[in-house]
Formats: sequence, C-alpha cells, structure tokens
Amino acid sequence: MPTSERSSLSGSVNGRFRNGATGVGASLAGSTLETKTGPMDWWESAQDIRQLLAPVRPGLHLVEEKMKTVESSAFAPLADAFIELIRNGGKRLRPALALLAGGLRHPGPDRATYRRLIALAAAVEMLHTSTLVHDDVIDGALLRRGAPTLNATWSQGATVLAGDYMFARAALFAAQTENMRVIRLFSDTLQTIVDGELRQLFDRNDYQQERENYYRRIYAKTASLFSAATEAAGVLVGLPEEQVTQLKAYGYHFGMAFQIMDDILDFVGDQETLGKPAGSDLRQGTLTLPFFYFLQEHPAPESLVARLEEARRAHEGGDSQELARVVEQVVAAVRRSRAIPAARQEAVTFLEQAVAALQGFPASPSRESLLGLCAFVVQRSS
Repeated sequence: MPTSERSSLSGSVNGRFRNGATGVGASLAGSTLETKTGPMDWWESAQDIRQLLAPVRPGLHLVEEKMKTVESSAFAPLADAFIELIRNGGKRLRPALALLAGGLRHPGPDRATYRRLIALAAAVEMLHTSTLVHDDVIDGALLRRGAPTLNATWSQGATVLAGDYMFARAALFAAQTENMRVIRLFSDTLQTIVDGELRQLFDRNDYQQERENYYRRIYAKTASLFSAATEAAGVLVGLPEEQVTQLKAYGYHFGMAFQIMDDILDFVGDQETLGKPAGSDLRQGTLTLPFFYFLQEHPAPESLVARLEEARRAHEGGDSQELARVVEQVVAAVRRSRAIPAARQEAVTFLEQAVAALQGFPASPSRESLLGLCAFVVQRSS
C-alpha cells in the first residue's frame, strides 16, 4: 500500500472517525439540502443510477463489447462460460468511474486516447470479474446475485483456470492502454488484491484480530481497484499530477465506503436482494465492520465469541445447523444494535472525503455524476 494510503488508513483506524472529516470534507459533514419537506443530509438526496451513468453510457457499451471478445481458438466451453459471466455482470461501477474520471478533462480526450480509456475500463472490470470467479471457489459459493456461479457447474480446478483466463484478458486490455505507468499500476493493484485475499483467508475466525486488519483488507480487496481506475484514467487523459492525485484519493475513499456499505448490507439485506443469505460473511468467519462495532458494545463479548467458536467446531464436525442458528441470532442482534448506524457513519465520512477530492475540478456532467455516485453508495440496497 502506498505511503499516502497507509497514513490515511492508519488515521481512520486509530481515530475511529470521532473527529469527522478534515479540510473541505469537514464543511460537508452535517451539511443539509433544503427540500419541500425540510432539510436533509446531502447523501440522502435521491439518486438514479441510470441518470448518473448517462454521461458514459456509450462508453460502457463499448467496454461491454470489448469484454465479450474471445479468441476464436479459445476452448469452446470456456468461451461460452466467459460470455455468460460477462453478461451477468453488475452495475459496472468500476469502468464507469474510469470513464467519468477521464471525462473530467476539458476538452475531452481525442479518439486515440478515448480508445485507450475504453481499454483501461475493460481491464478494470475484467480484473474485478476474475477475482469474483476465484472468490466463489475460495468460498464454495454456488450463487452470486441469485444466479448459479461457474463454481456450481464446473470443478474447482476448471473454475480456477477460467478465472486465470480472465486475468490474462484483463492484462491484455491493460497493455492496450500503451502507457507504462498505467500498466505498472494495474500490476501493482493485482498484487495488492491477492495480498488482501490471503489476509482475509488467514484472518478467518480470528475473533482477537484488530479492527485495523479490516481496513487494510478492504483497501486491498476493494478500494485499491477503484483507486487504480480513477488514477489511471487521469494519467491516460493527461490531467495535471495534482488532479491525478485527487482522483486517486476519490477512488480510494469511494472504494472504502463502497465495501463498508456492502458489509452492512450483508447484515441488513435479505436473500432476495443480496442473492445470498444474510450473514454470509460471518458464517464464513470473515469479520466486518458492523460485527466489530457489535462486539465492542456487547456486554459479554467473550461469551459471544465462545458461542461462535463452539458453533464453528460443530460445523467442522458435520453439524451445520448450529452455526446457521447462531449466525441468524447474531445477525438479528446486530440489526437491533447501534453497530449498523455506526458503520454507516464511517461510510459517510469516507464519502465526504471523496467529495472533497473533487472540489478542484470544474463543473461538468462527469463531475456531477461522480458526486452523485457518492450518495448512491449510501442508498444502495444490493
């Protein structure tokens, strides 16, 4: 992790955000918008993801088409699975951020630069998709977004190789940016993501771990790729170095908030909206921010940990019902506790810093969408 991110991360952990945002972001903390029904916080203003992505809709279509290209010599079942995985993709937030960041340059990029920007956006999303394929193998997941995973129909070995193929495609797209700084950034980000995956595996079921482990992990697994997308886009379109740094900060803070909200949804969502049972992370032994807050306020944390550890041992002995029952009880208790609003406030604080990072850019449709996406992150339900 770069020094600037490490110092920011350390401050987030040690300070627990009790002092709120700093700089321009501090002026946004607690700020309100006037509406017909009264004042509201800036992040509560309703956001339509379709409108927010409208400025880059044509570019996202090009990204989609680029991702679907498969070499004619590719193994036929792999090619079919590859296309299906791309077709079942999510909101494409990562490539959208890359394209929106690139759209902050005035005037806009020329045709050759735009082509390289599309390659970057495709590389970012392909890298993300490949990590999901490997995640499903690691977690033994049979469903993602309510649809069967490749892991549900292929062997683990074959699924891993399919993920490897997608990694290779992502690297090819990164090379097509024809920019060594971007290619190096892509390589560094892949290394960071793998480091995060390993940390998560080794931290599983460790109820004594520091909360700092969580922040380090979500930076590696999630925020690093958002940050790389926005930073690399700034590099490609030739923005001044100061603005590239601001875009990197935007992606970092946006990504941290995105993952915190994802972890909140794992507790407050349901199987219909999540595509998986609530509490899936806790069931797998992955500790997230809402659980850390819940453990912190629990009157008998040692007793809670003992229950979870006993249920885990029973699960390993072949009795999965006890673990499911205990996790269900913990999820219900977390929902009733102050852990959810406390974690949500951390996400808002990160987003205030993302908003602050855009203050030096002139008004434009891309800037407005990047700002609106910060509110969308807090509002999303899936």
